[in-house]
Amino acid sequence: MTNYELMVILDSTLDEEKTNAALEKIKTFLSEAGELGEVDVWGSRDLAYPINKQTKGYYAVIEFKAEPDVPKELNRRLRISDDVIRHIIVNKDAK
Repeated sequence: MTNYELMVILDSTLDEEKTNAALEKIKTFLSEAGELGEVDVWGSRDLAYPINKQTKGYYAVIEFKAEPDVPKELNRRLRISDDVIRHIIVNKDAK
């Protein structure tokens, strides 16, 4: 299994319930597909530049271990989600 880190920026206009539901959905997928590690929720922060006319986002960093095909499926799911503004998946084992 490979170590990965996911940084996700959720839409800041979502209420707390929907934000928590979106994060739980991601964590559930990662738990089923691999091994969930540390989850660090940064909360609402200013974006470096406007994205879709928004200047704030809800940040979270999630560490996980999974097989190499899992990030591809996770990327697909996050791209089609309306709650996610931006995301990046980093392979922490790559040199």
